[in-house]
Amino acid sequence: MARKKKNEPVELVYSEPVVQPITETIETNYMPYAMSVIVSRAIPEIDGFKPSHRKLLFTMYKMGLLGGNRTKSANVVGATMKLYHNEDAGIPRAHTCCSLDDVEDARSVCYKLGMPYYVFNFSDDFGEKIIDKFVRSYESGLTPNPCIDCNRYMKFDKLYERAKILGCDHIATGHYARITQENGLYQLRKAYDETKDQSYVLYDMTQERLSQTLFPLGELRKAEARELARQSDFINADKPDSQDICFVPDGDYAKIIELRTGKKAEPGNFIDKDGHILGRHSGIIRYTIGQHRGLGLSLSQKYFVCEIRPEDNTVVLGASEDLFHRGVKVRDMHWIAGSAPGESFRCKAKLRYRHPEQPVSVTVLDNGEVRLLFDEPQRAPTPGQYAVLYDGDIVLGGGVIAGTFAEDTKEAGV
Repeated sequence: MARKKKNEPVELVYSEPVVQPITETIETNYMPYAMSVIVSRAIPEIDGFKPSHRKLLFTMYKMGLLGGNRTKSANVVGATMKLYHNEDAGIPRAHTCCSLDDVEDARSVCYKLGMPYYVFNFSDDFGEKIIDKFVRSYESGLTPNPCIDCNRYMKFDKLYERAKILGCDHIATGHYARITQENGLYQLRKAYDETKDQSYVLYDMTQERLSQTLFPLGELRKAEARELARQSDFINADKPDSQDICFVPDGDYAKIIELRTGKKAEPGNFIDKDGHILGRHSGIIRYTIGQHRGLGLSLSQKYFVCEIRPEDNTVVLGASEDLFHRGVKVRDMHWIAGSAPGESFRCKAKLRYRHPEQPVSVTVLDNGEVRLLFDEPQRAPTPGQYAVLYDGDIVLGGGVIAGTFAEDTKEAGV
């Protein structure tokens, strides 16, 4: 082909614009091209492959890459959330679920597996969403469960945001729980190892989050998971389980609250249910419903914390039998399926993480709140804790315990 000479004039050809309806343009130009793309590129044929798949497989065949065992997999990255600084907990070093030791252990495992590894610093968000809420709850006379809030705001919110930035389709966590799908809905189920089951703290997962989450340990016993880790020579194969709230490793809640607020808890009165003063307490943040130890009283009978009243800074004490109630009020109810199974129904419920499930009649009120009427009185239903409902091994949903009611009143709703 002869080359054009430099500076050779170029002849420009002009044509008159053609005016036609946009529907005709789509029919004669766009639609044929779109159909060509769909048929030739986008839709798999009867063998399940697109043309691009066949070209790739043929190239691999010619290169001799199709021999041996093959495993379907995905690109995996490891991540740890840095949630708080040790000074937030008033300790020089922590051996908890979010400590520096855990970061280094996770880094070691990812290195052994050849995985990229990231540490995400969520300490500011954790302080605002988890620790500050924990403090406000105790100052309000409630007993919170920060592990549920951590799952809600950190693992299944902030971590998802980072995973999306990295281009990840799912996140896999070490929770002992299972996810199944039936009739187009995702279900949260108990783990096979019910002694380690963590479905209780996951009750407020949404359909969207369940579709994006993997719980690989939910199908395993704890001993099986540890054995797999030993076989892979992971550094944390025999690491003890974490038992404490990560930012309260020594169990001294009051110390964390006073450190966070910068002020000492205000003393007040212990009273009985008739209002008689029984002694002085050292601040309502040091007590929870059902507590007996650490009251600092020398009385003729055994007393338990039955009620905490922040409005007048008093703690109501009573006998053990005063702690038992059949009726429990629940607010901020979340249903995993998107709605309640009905206006009233039977199931089982647990009122705290280690609490065994108990048969209960459930009534859903017009305002969305729920009334639970247990078959047997339950000890110390605690405002601020969570009531989680189960149908067999399926988690229906849950909410925050708001208080109790007498089962023979209209408030029961049953």
